[in-house]
Amino acid sequence: MVIYYIRKMSVNLFPGYFALVMATGALSIATFLLDMHVISKGLLYFNMAAYTVLWGLTLYRLLFFTPRLVKDLTSHTLGPGFFTLVAGTCVFGSQLITVAHRYEPAFYLWCLAIFLWLMIMYTFFTAVTVRKNKPTLSEGINGAWLIAAVATQSISVLGTLLSPHVESGRDIVLFVALCAYLLGCMLYLNIITLIFYRFTFVELKFAALTPPYWINMGAVAITTLAGSTLMLHADDWAFLGELLPFLRGFTLFFWITGTWWIPLLFILMVWRHLYHHYPLKYDPQFWGMAFPLAMYTTSTYQLSKALHIPFLLVIPRFMVYVAMAAWLAVFAGLVHHLYTSFRRQREAGNGGALPQQIEGGNG
Repeated sequence: MVIYYIRKMSVNLFPGYFALVMATGALSIATFLLDMHVISKGLLYFNMAAYTVLWGLTLYRLLFFTPRLVKDLTSHTLGPGFFTLVAGTCVFGSQLITVAHRYEPAFYLWCLAIFLWLMIMYTFFTAVTVRKNKPTLSEGINGAWLIAAVATQSISVLGTLLSPHVESGRDIVLFVALCAYLLGCMLYLNIITLIFYRFTFVELKFAALTPPYWINMGAVAITTLAGSTLMLHADDWAFLGELLPFLRGFTLFFWITGTWWIPLLFILMVWRHLYHHYPLKYDPQFWGMAFPLAMYTTSTYQLSKALHIPFLLVIPRFMVYVAMAAWLAVFAGLVHHLYTSFRRQREAGNGGALPQQIEGGNG
């Protein structure tokens, strides 16, 4: 029964489930920076287990349900979720450096993330470009598309954190981090234009306002973190020092953009769940809401240090509790979801073979 349940979880695994690792890693780093070390270490150990389990399920799916995985990867709606593999890997690596001071495994994770970025980025965008029958804008695009920008910025953050500990080629690592930062900015500006157009000029039903739209804010939050981290390491490379004025202005631009999104997204949540009474139940996509809140906390803290604006610290000292509350709520939903799913399977007593294709369900 347990093996059957694991196989079913694998075939139906939601592609964006690594957002769990992203949210946990971002919150762990935020609590560490704010001297909540016990919480930070606990989240680190949890993330080690979560990252391992999710990779196990993903590899099992890749080996035994390859057609289903490829179909999801090349889908307009599900494909962007695979970028959480890249972002989750890099955020976990950044967590290892910041919280545990483990640089060697973080370096290997960075290399893995770059490989995954290349594979997913060009497979997904090639597939959606050459497809003949494409969905409409309202059907095809959502906030999850911005995870492409998040993944790119996560490579920049981890690379910059690694740069002081690279024996040779520090300039190359920082150059890659800088290029990833700029490329992530480009991806965000291109994709958010389409999303903003959909928000304001195409009918948006409350059922379609899914949690990944919080990535509208999360993407600029990690962009702020990437720019701030580069600024904090400007002394390590002369070229970065020359770019400091540009980095300061551009990074502040993205921070205020993320700040602007927060009230609007909360208002839209109220509109969806309170005004229209849309049921609030666990969905793996809710990790896409927990991550931005934690990342905004971390990025604002680092921006305050990079720009030498101490009064900004009042924001992360408040937001960290909002981020923790969101993480705990989603985690409680996950535990309840897993328990009820396993109980239903056990009561059904279905020990038969798993079909090669199972329709529906996001695990």
